[in-house]
Amino acid sequence: MRARLVMLVTTLLVASKMVLAEAGAVIGGDVDSLLAFARERHPEFAALRYEADAASARIEPAGALPDPMFGIELRDFATADSGPNLLPSRVGSTRYTVTQSLPWFGKRELKRGIAAAGADEARARASATWADLAWQIKQAYAQHFLHRASLRYGQENLVLLTQLEQLAQARYAGGLVPQQDVIRAQTERTALGSELVQLESEDAQIRVRIRTLLGNPEGVQIKPPERLRELPPPARLDAAMLEARLIERNPRLAAEAARIDAARKTLELTHRNRYPDFNVGLASIQSRSRVTGWDLMFEINIPLQRDSRRAQEYEAERMLEAAHSRKANAVNQAMADLHESLAALHAARRVEALVQESLLPQAELTLQSALAGYETGKVDFATVLDALRQLRKAKEALVRARVNQQLRLADIERALGEEL
Repeated sequence: MRARLVMLVTTLLVASKMVLAEAGAVIGGDVDSLLAFARERHPEFAALRYEADAASARIEPAGALPDPMFGIELRDFATADSGPNLLPSRVGSTRYTVTQSLPWFGKRELKRGIAAAGADEARARASATWADLAWQIKQAYAQHFLHRASLRYGQENLVLLTQLEQLAQARYAGGLVPQQDVIRAQTERTALGSELVQLESEDAQIRVRIRTLLGNPEGVQIKPPERLRELPPPARLDAAMLEARLIERNPRLAAEAARIDAARKTLELTHRNRYPDFNVGLASIQSRSRVTGWDLMFEINIPLQRDSRRAQEYEAERMLEAAHSRKANAVNQAMADLHESLAALHAARRVEALVQESLLPQAELTLQSALAGYETGKVDFATVLDALRQLRKAKEALVRARVNQQLRLADIERALGEEL
């Protein structure tokens, strides 16, 4: 009793520490921490892992022999002298029988192989589910990063517009510009404020989506995105190498290959059903209180239902052909997705280079020139506002190009079924 109490108290302490640790956990900031948390805690992925373990546990029973059967037969249990009696020593004779069913040679191995293929398919299905879940988390994280950047650039423009409004008021007070400049600045600031409200709403929605993808953990704080993942070098994005890697590692293709294996073994098993199964048995005969004889039994079933077997064989053949067709379709779709994502990734890289090297510096110079010109009265207020918008668009275009690369990288990794 004392040992049990100690074990109970220890268990409660460990559980309480885990709860407290989880309640104060902070994750996020980068996508890797979100992925690690989801792999460990997401309920759907955990359920598929359990199902895969359950499928693996079916392999050994599938090829096991059926349990032997024991029977007892009371002969002449009712006589004219003593009447009905169920005691073996009081009846005419008693027969004890032990029988064992034995399938035809190779059937047990085929059944075990079918179960093993089912376990492989369950594991591949769990891996495919994780690839989908990881893809959704990566997509949501990248979009969250883009929303945060848009909010930051919008707030920066809001500060600049406030300063421009003050500058316009000062110049209007000095009679250097019309009142329309002040009104235009106020209108632009109001419109930008409305846009920021919309961005904040979208940012809140994406935060809810990320929490949902993590399994809605209670007491866990999720930090906003701080950085994007580093992109792999161009050498690791070679199309031929990725194609070979996809054929080898894609979990959906692995699941289809396991289905083909199971269908092939099922077809072989239906062909083996042309041969009979048999039973063997051993019996002893008891008369009164002593054993008077032994019997040995051998039985086989006669496979006469040819039409039924042919229908089963036809079904197995069609299922095997269907499995091959599904895998061919899965290969074609995966290859198409891979090449589309790869082309989009290369395009996003080129866009990033153009924006960073040309568009963004030009937008910054244009704004500086417009501000200087407005202060000296050489340009109007509309030119300054347009330059301000162009700079914000250039900054957002740069972030969007980087986010697009992350999205396409997530698509490629989803097709591969693993990280690059």
